[in-house]
Amino acid sequence: MSEFSSISSFHEALYAGSTTCTDQVRYYLEKIARAGHLNAFLEVYETEALERAAALDARIRNGEQLGPLAGVIVGNKDVICYKGHKVSAASRILEGFTSLYSATAIERLLAADAIIIGNLNCDEFAMGSTNENSAFGPVLNAEDTTRVPGGSSGGSAVAVQAGLCQVSLGSDTGGSVRQPADFCGIVGLKPTYGRISRHGLIAYASSFDQIGIFGRNIADVAAVLQVIAGPDDYDSTAAQQEVPDFQFRPSHNKSYKLAYLKDALHHEGLDTEMRGAFTSFFEELEAAGHSVTAADFAYLDYVVPAYYVLTTAEASSNLSRYDGVKYGHRTGQQDLDLAEFYKKSRSEGFGKEVKRRILLGTFVLSAGYYDAYYTKAQQVRRLVVDKLSEILSAYDAILMPTVPSTAFKIGEKTSDPIAMYLADIYTVLANLAGVPAISVPLRRHSNGMPFGVQIITRQFDEVNLLSVADHVMQMLRTDRSKELNCLK
Repeated sequence: MSEFSSISSFHEALYAGSTTCTDQVRYYLEKIARAGHLNAFLEVYETEALERAAALDARIRNGEQLGPLAGVIVGNKDVICYKGHKVSAASRILEGFTSLYSATAIERLLAADAIIIGNLNCDEFAMGSTNENSAFGPVLNAEDTTRVPGGSSGGSAVAVQAGLCQVSLGSDTGGSVRQPADFCGIVGLKPTYGRISRHGLIAYASSFDQIGIFGRNIADVAAVLQVIAGPDDYDSTAAQQEVPDFQFRPSHNKSYKLAYLKDALHHEGLDTEMRGAFTSFFEELEAAGHSVTAADFAYLDYVVPAYYVLTTAEASSNLSRYDGVKYGHRTGQQDLDLAEFYKKSRSEGFGKEVKRRILLGTFVLSAGYYDAYYTKAQQVRRLVVDKLSEILSAYDAILMPTVPSTAFKIGEKTSDPIAMYLADIYTVLANLAGVPAISVPLRRHSNGMPFGVQIITRQFDEVNLLSVADHVMQMLRTDRSKELNCLK
């Protein structure tokens, strides 16, 4: 049994009778067992996955028509609810909690006959950029286990990177799909805010959170998006727009009008070697017949402060529900009044990073500081939305780095949270504006680690986003093939 390069190649073999869903599940279960040191999975649904695979195989033998994701092996981030399965947001405060319902995205995957193989590790309550904040230990980057995989969806990224599942779900509040995709050398999509229902997604910052998708290629990501996107009666923020054909691809003879943010490319925090690679890549695009133009964006240094003020404020509100009364961790200490009971339960249950963000959020919402911080951050968000909309109205897409550096060493930035937050400078932009963005692999650094390019388009223009991304990947694949031929 070997791994298939795409969902379509797997389905071709599946319906030709040269493989089965059961074969697939067994193959991935073996790989997951061998990769336990990466700590990507918190729980593996071995028995359930095998039973579901056997049922799908029986339906195929009976000549039944299966769903569009038949037998596709999917990993699920531990912030997305799956009925009858544990969901903890990688936090001690929810340790052992079993979900009473499934997220809409999960229900749609199951209806499409996908197989969910397990629950994936992440930063606690999706707060982090390294997956070092999980209550269940850090996830390791499969390319170099001394380095972080990125976060907060580190487990979801590594599961795809290491071939432990075909695709996976993550969540993206400020880059938590795109940044780990970059660090792990795979594809990571954050759709338009509202494109995928948030029903069943444990909230961090409700006006920023969006379920995202990891894969090895654009076609697989598009196939999953096709299934899980769309309106949802359970989520008032889910968009009512009709779901287009995300799997349609225009001819690659098309010339794109592209922009890059001049301030992003010349930002002092961007790795020098990466800056050179982006400049070279833009020149290659122009040589291929596309226009690539520098665009001014004066607000880059304000996006991270605005993002952290707004998201921590929303987190302070969202996480107030975890009080040890209704569910979650409850302190064992006796004879406490109600206020002390709340404090003790929450102090024991939440990790350091979550506490830091709750404190910051509570502060910026407090009397005397609300206008100085929260209101100002909302004003910055409005400016960002308007300016980005202005740029995107004139171009097919914006290109920019996903992150300012390649994956760093485990523990390298844990003592400096501000430096960690600033690493989100290129990704939070899309979340502030609610626009779709994707990270695709671009090059390898001289340190051996991959890094990607981020592509941003207008709201609800995922068809164009995926088309540009697919063209970029095809172009880069051709370039690599030429390099390999020259080495022969």
